[in-house]
Amino acid sequence: MIRLGLSTSSVYPLDIESGFRLAQQAGFDGIEVMVTRDKRTQNLTSLRELSDRYSMPILSIHAPVLLLTHFVWGTDPQRKLERTAELAQALTAKTAVVHPPFRWQSDYADHFMEIVAQISDTTGVEIAVENMFPWKVKGTSVKAYSPGWDVTQFECAATTLDFSHAALAGQDAFDVMTRLGPRLRHVHLCDGSGSLDEGKVFDEHLLPGHGGQPVAAVLRALATSGWSGSVVAEINTRKAKTDDERLALLIETREFAQAHIHPITTTPSRIHRRMRRLADLIPGR
Repeated sequence: MIRLGLSTSSVYPLDIESGFRLAQQAGFDGIEVMVTRDKRTQNLTSLRELSDRYSMPILSIHAPVLLLTHFVWGTDPQRKLERTAELAQALTAKTAVVHPPFRWQSDYADHFMEIVAQISDTTGVEIAVENMFPWKVKGTSVKAYSPGWDVTQFECAATTLDFSHAALAGQDAFDVMTRLGPRLRHVHLCDGSGSLDEGKVFDEHLLPGHGGQPVAAVLRALATSGWSGSVVAEINTRKAKTDDERLALLIETREFAQAHIHPITTTPSRIHRRMRRLADLIPGR
């Protein structure tokens, strides 16, 4: 069964507790914790307390691989990934999400696939490598990732599909899903409106259905295939001025996902109830 989660990054710039609280209020099944400079995102006891307080299981942990988290847990990228997987293991979270190495992390990049496999084997946690996108500086392509940004070319057992990243890379997410096949184990639910080649600059993380990616088709295909990974909303809500506005965006995202993952079906019992109600309306009965 597909579980529908919320990334704590979706409530930025609010704190991690707000992520748990809003995930509960919006009706999500669980949480993905983005490890940041906030000490509570790094601490097992704090995360357990938040999970218990809001009855929100932690589905996955996102490694601190952003430039803004460069110094979280030191600067050794392998140790960062090890600590992420160890935290996920202690929280019984199934998945740890990681980006491909930056090009300048040469030693780590050279052995990235072996490192991912070894950590996964040691901890029992799926290390799902996320699809990224090419970088451009003043219109010139720059190789930011090594071995690259396109995870369909990687030899790894588990991957994450992010719709916004696919859009910025000029890829069709349905095609990416198809090429990944059984290696697709995790999804970041969002959308994007265009690619770098079309003049887009920012990784948008729009609400699903607000961009040009085939989000609904991918969700339906995963659901009908019996896929058992997690779909985690990772959207940008920074323009929300109030908690109520932000909550409305989260609910819209959750409802979009549920409409395609768990479509409403008419069971025999529902049919019988409808027939009885119709019969009661017939004059003379």
